[in-house]
Amino acid sequence: MHQFLQGIFKKLLICALALPSMVFAQQRESLPEYIETYKYIAMAEMRQAGIPASIKLAQAILESGFGNSELAVEANNHFGIKCHNWTGDTYYYDDDEADECFRVYHSPLHSFLDHTEFLTTRPRYAFLFELEPTNYEAWAYGLSQAGYATNPRYPANLIRLIREHELHQYDKKALDPAYHIADRWFVDDRERPGQRTAISATARDSGFTPVTATGRRQIREYNRIDYVVAREGDTPQSLASEMNVRPWQIIRYNDLGDNEQLTPGQKVFLQPKRRRGGADYHIARAGDTMHDISQEYGIRIENLYRRNDMTYEMEPEPGQRILLKGYKGSFIEYLLRRP
Repeated sequence: MHQFLQGIFKKLLICALALPSMVFAQQRESLPEYIETYKYIAMAEMRQAGIPASIKLAQAILESGFGNSELAVEANNHFGIKCHNWTGDTYYYDDDEADECFRVYHSPLHSFLDHTEFLTTRPRYAFLFELEPTNYEAWAYGLSQAGYATNPRYPANLIRLIREHELHQYDKKALDPAYHIADRWFVDDRERPGQRTAISATARDSGFTPVTATGRRQIREYNRIDYVVAREGDTPQSLASEMNVRPWQIIRYNDLGDNEQLTPGQKVFLQPKRRRGGADYHIARAGDTMHDISQEYGIRIENLYRRNDMTYEMEPEPGQRILLKGYKGSFIEYLLRRP
């Protein structure tokens, strides 16, 4: 009887050990499925931050085995990003060295968003954003030059993936303002469950950076968003024509009403505002509106309301602290406030 029970126990143990790998095998995602799933967020992030969609997709495919690697499955880490002062959950995995620390994300979404944050907040990658966004070859070699990966074949592997799977088509679509990127689950949330790495302020993050304008006025930058200052007589239509954008973009990017006009001295954004501000918080002054704060810090007004658990008919009181990063209450409560 004892030997019989031992035999049963061994069989159950073998089944238990085999079950996870059987489930994993059944859930493996194909490469075309992976591209179809994540192409929209890659294009959205290209519009938002300037990282070519083709590069983001190729890196994710290469680093995660198109979603099937151990890090992707166990940690939702699709870009192989290591801890680097991360205070969120961690996962230890043998990579270049044994038992290295990697970031754990709440979902693959957060991994894609944090990849953007990782590249845009580290000075060693700053030169990449001077490249043409459609020049994926230069981006591939630039990532290697900046030390993203140690494999000398890394640029060639990225370029091969982009060409074989025609990922460069998503760069063109992202840059086409007429192309509609589906409003999916990713568009309104850039919160990460871990601490962002603190980087000393750079020209891209620390205020107003003059940029040479091709038109009649100077283009400035704040919170990594291009803007101009309105002059007497400017309208959304006239400014759009001068800056070679569409009137609906001026109206939408600045949360203007249908018949609302521009006032001299007003900051007018030429790109979408971001989901978080360039500072931690703002102390409301007498007369401040949420729209004023949204324009001052380049943060989307809907995110401003959600971060502060305020409804759209509410305005700040003088002296009230308005959060530009983080959120009131728990992260779960913040997510539940999303429409």
